Amino acid sequence: MNQMVEIKSFLDPQLRKIINRKNQVAIIPVGSIEQHGPHLPISTDSDIVTEVSKRISQKNNFLLLPTINYGISNEHAPFFNLSLKEITLQKILSDLCFSLFENNIKTIFIINGHHGNLNAIKNIEKKLRKNLKNKIKVFAFSYWHYMERDFDHAGFVETSLMLAISKEVKMNLAQKGLITDGMSKREINKLGRMASKSFPKVTKNGIWGDPRKATKKDGQKIFREIIGNLEKKCQTCLTGHGSKFYQ
Repeated sequence: MNQMVEIKSFLDPQLRKIINRKNQVAIIPVGSIEQHGPHLPISTDSDIVTEVSKRISQKNNFLLLPTINYGISNEHAPFFNLSLKEITLQKILSDLCFSLFENNIKTIFIINGHHGNLNAIKNIEKKLRKNLKNKIKVFAFSYWHYMERDFDHAGFVETSLMLAISKEVKMNLAQKGLITDGMSKREINKLGRMASKSFPKVTKNGIWGDPRKATKKDGQKIFREIIGNLEKKCQTCLTGHGSKFYQ
């Protein structure tokens, strides 16, 4: 099995030797700190995207950067959230990519774990390629696009994923949230737009979905699906056959 290089645990001479040995690929996980109902920790998005990024890195021998734990979560107020401005997150990611480039790492995957970060990461690769004269390749992906299930918030999917990796889930406190079964796509999209401005107004208890039947086994299955699909996407990007940078 390949060994991922979690850069925070390496000494400088070792890390420079690894980078000089071959063209390296880096992963930057991006999460958030925000409410996830009464049963999941506020670090849920960061925890899940960290695990996804670790598994991808380990399978492909990529360099894994520390997770950016803060995202854009203002829509969850008055529930707890610690939020950056969109331009701040863009700037952090751009600066990190530029710094990686200066350290001779020219291929970077940004793996996103929070819906509110989408605008901040969209088209970031185009700006970086323009500024660095096409000498860098940056690909930004959101992990939930690589599973068959519908995206939720503190519902069945996120709760199952957390059960697979964390002991901090309090299933006895799990509550049914907003259920969209039977709604039209138009109705769901309308709710999504409302939630992007004020999540509590749409979901009341801060949950989109129903977490009560979530299991560790389901979480492990969903993780395998995400990792398998996302790994294929990464390999497609590296071989130059992929035309779509952002998803």
